[in-house]
Amino acid sequence: MSFKSIVRELKEMRDGIGSKSRRGVEAGKHWHSRKQTHIAPDQALLSSDSSQHSLWANLPPELLLDIVRRVEESETSWPARAVVVFCASVCRTWREVTKEIVQTPEQCGRLTFPISLKQPGPHESPIQCFIRRDRGTSTYHLCFGLVPSEDGSDKLLLAARKIRRATCTDFVISLAANDFSRASNSYVGKLRSNFLGTKFTIYDSQPPCDMTIQPTGGMSRRFHSKQVSPRLPAYNYRIGSISYELNVLRTRGPRRMNCIMDTIPFSSIEEGGAAPTPTSFAQSFDELFFSFTSLKGKEPITYSSSPSPSLSLASTPGSPQPLALKNKAPRWHEQLQCWCLNFRGRVTVASVKNFQLVAAVEPSHNVPLAEQEKVILQFGKIGKDIFTMDYHYPLSAFQAFAICLSSFDTKPACE
Repeated sequence: MSFKSIVRELKEMRDGIGSKSRRGVEAGKHWHSRKQTHIAPDQALLSSDSSQHSLWANLPPELLLDIVRRVEESETSWPARAVVVFCASVCRTWREVTKEIVQTPEQCGRLTFPISLKQPGPHESPIQCFIRRDRGTSTYHLCFGLVPSEDGSDKLLLAARKIRRATCTDFVISLAANDFSRASNSYVGKLRSNFLGTKFTIYDSQPPCDMTIQPTGGMSRRFHSKQVSPRLPAYNYRIGSISYELNVLRTRGPRRMNCIMDTIPFSSIEEGGAAPTPTSFAQSFDELFFSFTSLKGKEPITYSSSPSPSLSLASTPGSPQPLALKNKAPRWHEQLQCWCLNFRGRVTVASVKNFQLVAAVEPSHNVPLAEQEKVILQFGKIGKDIFTMDYHYPLSAFQAFAICLSSFDTKPACE
């Protein structure tokens, strides 16, 4: 069997399993509406799937390793890279081999599995994405690529919905384009602002790796433990904060912002430093990554307006210094009569939202000059409701997206 035939058969098998699963879900909903009872699974269907999986699971390890490696090396960009995820969905054996071969974005510069969105980006070339804003639904879609495609087949990475409250604003971040329930396993975190829109807090749905956490005073669970599966994390975890300086004198100029990334040590940008890299979610997302596309066209799901609980990182005398980011100071262009930054062609429309973030480094820090001047995150406008987002190590796509979302909130005291 040729290599192309193997890839084609993997796609067909994946599509077949997905259609059976969808038919099963629809049938389950139909019977559930008629009578509150449990339905026994179709043993014939289960045995058929098991026998089909066993044929692939029993491949010689050397052949399996060679197949997955060749697939991973040949499909380097989306949507073709979906085949790599298909390999991980065949069976447990294929999943383990695929996870062993696929490298993190920091190592290879590519996004593959959902956990890649929580892992640091590459050191050299940034991962280039764009954000599409929908004013009607107050949603923001982070997609992979330089610019939006004409046919709308862009790879969705993350989505967010803006929810205004009496004293704050929440941006709920999800893996799905229309499921923003905190009780869903597509929920990955949120961004919360204060009343003035000058201070923001980033929350993660899973605990930071290798970090000590403690409950904050007056906080409770993310949702009631009886409402969802116990496999879901029950708390939000504070991982960073963003602050915008007040413009008391109402002087002209861009916004000034500062970010403190609590879960990223400052040593990560020093020579020989490393950023925390999670390897898995607290719950399994592997099989959900592409199933969210089946939700397209359905009504969005919202979550209740109950108070949002959280956990914060424990502050101990021996804890590492967190990474601080600041916006790169623009220069005033006399001919254009505006503030300018070199976005290297990635930003084409002047906007107060445009920014570049660099590390806030003190002279005493052991950080190379090139690392001090490197733009870790840049965000800017290229069209109506279209913005680019390029991020570097040590930020992840989730952290970069949360920071960019803070720029969309109204800030009358900062402008």
